[in-house]
Amino acid sequence: MKEQQNKEIKLFSQKSQGGRAVSATKKTSQIVKVSGKGENKAAAFSSALSNVSKQILKESTDVLLRIEPKDVDILSATEKNYTERFLFFFFPRKRTTYEVELNVEVEISMIDMAEVPFRQVDAQDPNGVSVPFTTKKI
Repeated sequence: MKEQQNKEIKLFSQKSQGGRAVSATKKTSQIVKVSGKGENKAAAFSSALSNVSKQILKESTDVLLRIEPKDVDILSATEKNYTERFLFFFFPRKRTTYEVELNVEVEISMIDMAEVPFRQVDAQDPNGVSVPFTTKKI
């Protein structure tokens, strides 16, 4: 059943393009500047790398298929130490936070929406109510 559906989808896409399939995928390379904070070094890098896809999605209007990091350059890595106290006097303890700023070169595979040829079909309102004595839907 699933194979039949896949064949139907392929046939439909070929018929809709006049018998030929159109490839609209495109690969680009981009450098993204991100930063992250964390309680340890791994958490700081993880936070920064998770911001890569968020930033790319914010800038792009196309459909993204894959975001693959190619190279990571460390712009800055900071370790901040401070003493934390309960009620300003009691139970002093040392805390450490890490901050990193990275330039990440990524390769993006996307579907370029400007190159996708959509065909227009006029259709009736699917939510309309059919009145028995008229031919129009209200």
